[in-house]
Amino acid sequence: MDGDKKDEVYSDFTDCVNMQPKELEEWLDTEKSKSVGDNDGGESTGHRSGRRIVEIKRTKKDDLTDSQYEHMQKVVGYVHRHTAQKPSGDIEESDWRYSLMNWGHDPCK
Repeated sequence: MDGDKKDEVYSDFTDCVNMQPKELEEWLDTEKSKSVGDNDGGESTGHRSGRRIVEIKRTKKDDLTDSQYEHMQKVVGYVHRHTAQKPSGDIEESDWRYSLMNWGHDPCK
């Protein structure tokens, strides 16, 4: 990934991920967080992603790895796809919102 693409990914990621690392860590510790997402008896994909997002957000931009940039792209894609599927009605206590929050995006902000 070249420098221009990394800058674009970084910008998109910081636009999509509107939760701070500590806030996301605290969310990931809740039962609501653990109750959503695909699950094969272990940790869901979104929950695992949330832990990785915390790590990425605590890494200086110059120290980010190609693997982290790839994950950032994945997060941006997920947030864009999922926000496009917003359900009607109150989203405050919805699985839809909880899933997005696992990916670092709180649609109620």
